[in-house]
Amino acid sequence: MAKEPAQTASAESETAAPTQEPAMVGVEIIKDCVKRLPLSPGVYRMFDKEGAVLYVGKARSLKKRVTSYTRLQGQSNRILRMIMATAAMEFVETRTEAEALLLEANLIKRLRPRYNVLLRDDKSFPYILIGEDHPSPALMKHRGARNKKGSYFGPFANAGAVNDTINAMQKAFLIRNCTDSYFSNRSRPCLLYQIKRCAGPCTNEISGPDYQELVKQAKAFLSGRSQEIKKDLAVAMEAASADLDFERAAVYRDRIAALSHVQSHQGINPQNTEEADVFALYQEGGQSCVQVFFFRTGQNWGNRAYFPKADSSFSEAEVLSSFISQFYEDKPVPRLILTSHEVEDAELLQQALSTKSNRKVELAVPKRGEKADLVAHAGTNAKGALGRRLAETSSQRKLLAGAGEAFGLDRAPRRIDVFDNSHISGTNAVGGMIVAGPEGFAKAHYRKFNIKNPETEPGDDYAMMQEVLSRRFARLLKENPQGLQNAARFSTARPKSEAEADPTHEGPDLPEWPDLVLIDGGKGQLSVVQEVMQELGVADIPVVGIAKGPDRDAGREKFFIEGKPSFMLPERDPVLYFVQRLRDEAHRFAIGTHRAKRKKAISTNPLDEIQGIGPARKKALLHHFGTAKAVSKAGVEDLRAVDGISASTARQIYDYFHE
Repeated sequence: MAKEPAQTASAESETAAPTQEPAMVGVEIIKDCVKRLPLSPGVYRMFDKEGAVLYVGKARSLKKRVTSYTRLQGQSNRILRMIMATAAMEFVETRTEAEALLLEANLIKRLRPRYNVLLRDDKSFPYILIGEDHPSPALMKHRGARNKKGSYFGPFANAGAVNDTINAMQKAFLIRNCTDSYFSNRSRPCLLYQIKRCAGPCTNEISGPDYQELVKQAKAFLSGRSQEIKKDLAVAMEAASADLDFERAAVYRDRIAALSHVQSHQGINPQNTEEADVFALYQEGGQSCVQVFFFRTGQNWGNRAYFPKADSSFSEAEVLSSFISQFYEDKPVPRLILTSHEVEDAELLQQALSTKSNRKVELAVPKRGEKADLVAHAGTNAKGALGRRLAETSSQRKLLAGAGEAFGLDRAPRRIDVFDNSHISGTNAVGGMIVAGPEGFAKAHYRKFNIKNPETEPGDDYAMMQEVLSRRFARLLKENPQGLQNAARFSTARPKSEAEADPTHEGPDLPEWPDLVLIDGGKGQLSVVQEVMQELGVADIPVVGIAKGPDRDAGREKFFIEGKPSFMLPERDPVLYFVQRLRDEAHRFAIGTHRAKRKKAISTNPLDEIQGIGPARKKALLHHFGTAKAVSKAGVEDLRAVDGISASTARQIYDYFHE
């Protein structure tokens, strides 16, 4: 695998570094780079004049592939825009084209170029883990790096599917799910043993060999041998009944019922597909949905819908190929991948995934039989998911257009930032910012602000709002000054066409700068925010204050805009409900952040922050004085009276609390 450019300088061709005002742009800069390119495989990156990555691509021959960009005839509009915006290029040579494909996927996920297909949902998948580093292994949910010793089963589509499966498997196999420290400190069985959800290995309610047999059965079930396990349990139940041991027979009956419950929650279970991932693509309205189903051990372990960012000019084969290569960049690859459409460079992708997983991986588009039915089922789900998303997006666009009209904007805002503060009598004060756009709440863009200014009086909401807005827009000015010009141009210029009026006409990604700012507060907060905006030179961004109605009644809110009289929106106005939802989400986020900070502060002991005070001395101090507060009020001589506290340590503790 090729390494990053900074690590493989010797492998790179000459690079045209981005500059503020490049001497050449577009075709000229590309032609200049072609002169020094090799015929070997590799990855290339195209940059605009600001240094932002426009596109990441792979090539069997760097020279031939990049040369194709010097010919404008026959190129799509997307490629033409990309070529004309190119101000610099960088290259990495690789040993094989398969390595180039894997490196390309890695760079696309990390750099998120504007003109690539982007996998926008990159959450990790949960697994079931049966540990192997303890004499009595536990059954638990696992997410993240698989560096703990044990057997992993998955992936599952979501945490809910894992929780349901673990819940039922506890009833079926009586395996513990407690932590090792909890296990080692038990002197009697816990409640799970009493309700027949655990065999009680912690207090030897079950022998070691018998517990290992339960673990073995659980692994066999998760490995696809569920029918075999159920038959064995049925035989054991009949034998217990024949011996008139009806209590033991009832235990086996309950375990069989629990296993049936697990299987009933796994949906369609194919008979001849042991391990496969199914990818079905559906496109409509310029958007794409990829539905992914996971089949392991002959069982359906759930599905997840993805909505990759892709220009409408991308073919189905291009979208699927780029999506799959990015999808498996940090996930285990199954032996079989089924797709609804032919994939671009299918043989190359198959080779790259086989190299990554160190075993043969098959990529197929089934035409008939059980596998074709699985793909068709995934395709139906993809179509339904995209239909729901388009409907939600349409409703959101109407609400954004209504908000733009209500607050005097010339067109629907593409991004709304909402600010709120939270504290209790000034303590643990935080500010929160939530973001909404054409696709609803954009939680990846949420931000929290710890109030840091020592001059801010506790509980001074005006000063808190001033600090939060100052920090937010000062950072935007530093990181993306160009965005301010675009935002200002947006707020003053009328659209020239219906296409431009579309709030997503610049692409699915949200702009960095807001087109509208909402703050929780009335005229006072608004004036403070306006002062901040004036000082920073960002006064062109529209700001609206939302004051709660009399008796804090929802529906009677007053809205404040600089230079205009306050006003209210009609009751039952959809825009009013929309703004209330934005404000409530900002409040939820701010107060949740505040509670987390307060909880952390409560669990923090000031003695932990004193250099040289470890667990033993801390314990001695608390035993002697009772509380950390009492320690803070103690004199040097009192502190010296504690076992293990020397004169210098006593002085250090005293000085910490008496600066």
